[in-house]
Amino acid sequence: MEIADGMSIERYAMLNSNNATLQGVGIAMLKNVMDAEKQMGAELAQMMEQSVNPSLGSNIDLRV
Repeated sequence: MEIADGMSIERYAMLNSNNATLQGVGIAMLKNVMDAEKQMGAELAQMMEQSVNPSLGSNIDLRV
């Protein structure tokens, strides 16, 4: 986009600012998705680890 297309400098600055804001929002959303995927991956790894040793942690020895 060029300013010479009949667009005023103010309009160009506003559009540029809006694009920067939208880009920032998109990046923040992607970061949230990446964090959620990371957590789900850790939970999946934990479930897989428990499936290898299914009896691990299922019994407790108590003495009185």
